[in-house]
Formats: sequence, structure tokens, C-alpha cells
Amino acid sequence: MAADVLSDVLKTVRLTGATYFDVAASAPWAAEQPTREQVLPKILPGAERLISYHAVTEGECWASMVGGEGRRLVEGDIIVFTRGDPHVLSSAPGMRAEPVAPADFDAVAAGPLPFFKTVGGSGAPTARLVCGFLACDARPFNPLLDQLPAIITTSWRESGPSWLGQFIMLARAESGSRRAGAESVLAKLSELLFIETLRRYIESLPAGQTGWLAGLRDPGVGKALSVLHARPARDWTIEELAREVAMSRSVLAERFNHLVGLPPMQYLAAWRMQLAAGLLNGGGNVASVAAEVGYASEAGFSRAFKKIVGVPPSAWRG
Repeated sequence: MAADVLSDVLKTVRLTGATYFDVAASAPWAAEQPTREQVLPKILPGAERLISYHAVTEGECWASMVGGEGRRLVEGDIIVFTRGDPHVLSSAPGMRAEPVAPADFDAVAAGPLPFFKTVGGSGAPTARLVCGFLACDARPFNPLLDQLPAIITTSWRESGPSWLGQFIMLARAESGSRRAGAESVLAKLSELLFIETLRRYIESLPAGQTGWLAGLRDPGVGKALSVLHARPARDWTIEELAREVAMSRSVLAERFNHLVGLPPMQYLAAWRMQLAAGLLNGGGNVASVAAEVGYASEAGFSRAFKKIVGVPPSAWRG
């Protein structure tokens, strides 16, 4: 059976929705996010990668990375900071604010979600936003997030009614209802919003784009990735993989390396270590994990794991 590679990666890197904000902002206003190192321990201890998103549900605002060029956002726009870099949202371009104090996230994390916040002046809101965080693993091998740009923008207005708009409207309804289970619903909606944004980004890539996401969209390389993800423990050779996807060995090797940035077998080795890391985190012993990801010997697996990950499996489990 062919694998849904994007879903496979998102599942393996443990994408998780976290803190959720419902914001009403009145001009003049500005809000600034601190560094990911300050935010992550407060909202998702143990996570490695922070993703921030903001969806404008009413009015308009400006958004930029600290020191970067501002982008005007209007109702229906969504901006995703895929690396959780410090950034500013404001009523006008070029504004700055004191970053949200890390201690403030303690109060947010301790209370029920969503967290309602008002910023700016005392007049009527000029913008309303749905804001949140997601987190995922960055190591040992995350082929998706390593190649995303720092900022992705999209809009649910671009092609009429869409899942994105429905996610946001459902999130606002859920945040207003205060029903039991709201936190879990909002976390899952954050994940769905991010995945739909990713799908739109993949579909918008230009024809000459390279990278893992471009490989995912390519008919031949995409099929090869799907086959490898469906049967990662198989003792693949480049010849067998080429036959499986109905391509010549040389064409597959060249196209795969050009788009993904790694030869197929090197990609497979790295992906096996990503799977192994998750199994080790889940309590699997080294011998059983080695067998599950396609290694005939524990010693061979341990050598490969240390070479790719940098530490032996026993230390990773530690």
C-alpha cells in the first residue's frame, strides 16, 4: 500500500497544537513574541520546534519578523512563522513593543483555553485575531520543516469557501462556548489549520522548485518517497526501487537527488533513524527497534544510528 508521505512525516515528528489566543486589538497597538527558547518551555516542555500562526478574522494589521519587512494582513489572511522566530503584530508598519514576558505564559498555560486578550487603545477593536502555537520534533530527521521558508502566508478568501475558513470559524465558535473539551478541540484545529496551509503551500510551488516538498509533488520521486515510507524496513536497493516506480535507475537517482537533496538510499537511512528515535522514546529496546526499522543486527543498527544522529541508541533512550 502506498503511504501518504506528508501525513507520515507529520505523525512521526509529533506535531502538536498548544496554547490558543483569541485577541481583540484597538489602534494604536503592537504585540511582540519573544524567542522560541523562551516560549517553548512554557507551553510545550520537551518540544524542539516552535510554530506560531495568526489568522485575521476581522479588520487588518501588519506582521513582520523582528527587523524584517512588514506584511499587511486583512480579514481572511493567515501568517505562519514556521520557526517560531521573534515577530511583531501591529496596527501600523514599523511599530515595536516590549516582548511578552516568558512569565506571562505561565498564567496562560495554567488557565483554561482559549486565552482572551485585548491589546492597544480603549476604542473599538480594529482587528481581531486567532493566534496559537504548535510544536514538533526537529531531530533527528525532519525533512518537512527543515525546508520550509521562515514565513508562509495564505488566505481562506483566495478560492472561495475553504477548510481554512471553516477551521477558523469553528475555532472562534469553540472559544466562545467554553464547552468541556474545548482545549483538545482547539489544539486539533490548530494542527488542521497548519496542515491545510502546508497543502496550499505545496500546491503553489513553482515548477522549478527543489526540495523535499517539490519531490513530494513530483510524480516519479513522489511515488518513490511513498514506497519508501510504506515499507521502510525492506532491504531496498536503488534497482528495486526504480522497478517499483517504473523509472530507470539512473533517472530516479538523478531526479531524487536533485529534488530531495539526498540519494534515495541515504534518505531511507535517515528516515529509518527518525522512526527508530520515536520507537526508542516510546520505550522500545535497541534490539527490537533495530529489527523493526530493517537492521539484521543490533550492532549494525547502533553504528548507523550514532553516525546519523550523533549519539548511540542507548544515549538517545536515556
